[in-house]
Amino acid sequence: MDSGISQAIPLSGDEELLVESVKHAAIPDGLFELNELDVLYDDRTAALWTFMNPEGRPSFTPPMLHDFERWQELIPTGFGEGKVPLRYLILGSRAQDVFCFGGDLALFEQLIRNRDREGLVQYGHRCCAILDRNIKNLDIPMLTIGLVQGAALGGGFEALLSFDFIVAERTATFGLPEIMFGLFPGMGAHALLYRKLGSARAEQFILSNETYTAEQMFELGLVHELAEPGDGINACKQFIKNSERRHAGLVGSRKAMKHAWNLKLGELNKITEMWADTALELREQDLKVMNRLVAAQGRLAERIAAA
Repeated sequence: MDSGISQAIPLSGDEELLVESVKHAAIPDGLFELNELDVLYDDRTAALWTFMNPEGRPSFTPPMLHDFERWQELIPTGFGEGKVPLRYLILGSRAQDVFCFGGDLALFEQLIRNRDREGLVQYGHRCCAILDRNIKNLDIPMLTIGLVQGAALGGGFEALLSFDFIVAERTATFGLPEIMFGLFPGMGAHALLYRKLGSARAEQFILSNETYTAEQMFELGLVHELAEPGDGINACKQFIKNSERRHAGLVGSRKAMKHAWNLKLGELNKITEMWADTALELREQDLKVMNRLVAAQGRLAERIAAA
């Protein structure tokens, strides 16, 4: 198999990863041409590194969802048994100090004001389908790793719960702020936290509006490896190195655990439909709080773009 031309591609600050260029004939070129996802393949470890690189707010906007859908469609066509090897799939973010703020609050506010339940449900179902495919590892015997180097809030945190392992820098933060404007997380938090932490602890997490540190998440077992600030990529590479000899066992164990979860897409979709109905009950004061968060996210996106 032709390994192509190697090139050093900056991943974070002064960190660099030797990445094989897009020369593997079996890998669709489109995978490396997504607008808001930077995708890099490391042939040495059979790892596909992906970094969210949003054009605006670091949230799951419709363009970002489209890229994730395309990403999940293209990966199985180029990777897997009899194709290009893929043992690890890593997702991080290019946004400084932010993994992801989650759902597109500006869109939510618009849909709520327009009384557009169908639009809310459609958005939620798209998120749930992406989550479900990630939980299933795209039917490839690989390990998925979430790399967190900043704030993972709302849907950003929910997305991480679908990964096999989470590597987080100690300065990373996690939380579900939806309750502050009268809503609840509707794309996976209830189903996954219930299975990972139990009902009482999951409810406390969802309703408290607390921000959790990486250390607290490690103590809960939701974060699996801690890294020093700025060293997340190196820690992730070390985690991959340490996992090599037991890769098959880790893949099999995660598959068995998910089988025990018995989590179906229909359950995720039903919860997101409940979320949409609750969203339509929000009051004007709730929408104003949501709007202030959108404004704050927008200012942060501008600072990130200017940096």
